[in-house]
Amino acid sequence: MSAPSRGADLGGPVVQPGWRRSLIVVFLAGAGIGVLGGMIGLGGAEFRLPLLIGIFGFAALPAIIMNKAMSLIVVITALPARLISVPLAELSPYLYIVVNLLAGSLIGAWIGAHWATKLASKTLYRVIAILLVFIAILLIATHFFAVQPLNLPDPPRIILGVIAGVLIGIVAALMGVAGGELLIPTMVLLYGADIKVAGSLSLLVSLPTMLVAFTRYSRDNSFKVLGETKSFLIAMTAGSIVGTLVGGSLLGVVPNAVLIPLLVLLLLLSSLKVWNHK
Repeated sequence: MSAPSRGADLGGPVVQPGWRRSLIVVFLAGAGIGVLGGMIGLGGAEFRLPLLIGIFGFAALPAIIMNKAMSLIVVITALPARLISVPLAELSPYLYIVVNLLAGSLIGAWIGAHWATKLASKTLYRVIAILLVFIAILLIATHFFAVQPLNLPDPPRIILGVIAGVLIGIVAALMGVAGGELLIPTMVLLYGADIKVAGSLSLLVSLPTMLVAFTRYSRDNSFKVLGETKSFLIAMTAGSIVGTLVGGSLLGVVPNAVLIPLLVLLLLLSSLKVWNHK
C-alpha cells in the first residue's frame, strides 16, 4: 500500500488545461530541453524539472518522480550507444570507480528519495531552487575552470569516493536527474579519469542509483502520477531522447563562452520561479 506524502499535495490538476495539454507542445518542450543538455554533453534533466513545475503545473514531488522516470529511460536509451563509442573492454580497468561511487550513491539515492517524500511542499520547492543554483555554479566551474586530479593515496580516495557518492545520490534523487553533471567532474577530480571514459562510467553509476531512488518513490502515493499522465510522460520522454541526440550532434557548434552563461541564467531564473512557486 502506498504511503501518503506531504510533498504530494497537488492543489489542483496535475497538468494545467489549455495548450499545456497538447502532446505536440509537450514533445517539443522535451526536445528543446534535450537539445540544451546535449549541447553540453548532459541529458538536460536539470532543466526539465523547473519546466515541469513552472510551465506544466506539476507539484514538486510528482515533478521529481516524472523527471526521474524520464531520466531513467533516457539513460537506458543512451547506454548501448555509449558502450559502442567506448566499449566495455575499454572501461573494465576503471570499473573500480563505479564500485566505489555506487557504495555511496545507492545509500544517498534512498536517503534523498525518502526526504523528498517527507518534506512539506514549500520546503521541497525551496530545496529544488537551491539545488538549481548549485547546478548553475557547477556548470560555470566545470566549463570555465580546469579540473585537475587530486592524486590522493587509495585509502582517503576510497573514503572520499563513498562520501561523494552519498551526496550525489541525494542530489540526484531530490532533483530526479541522472547525476552526470556531478559524477563526471567527480571522476576526473578524484580518480583522474579521462572525460570520455568518465561520461560512460557515469551512466553505469547513474542507472542503479536511479533504480534505487525509483524503488523508494514507488512506495509513495505520488508515484501514481506516472499512471495518470502516461501520454505526457511518453511524449516528453520521446522529445527528450530526440533532443539529446540532436544536441549531441551540435556539441561545440555554439561556443561555451556564449552557451554556458545563457544556461546558467536560465537555471537562476528557474530557481527564482521555483522558490516563489505557490
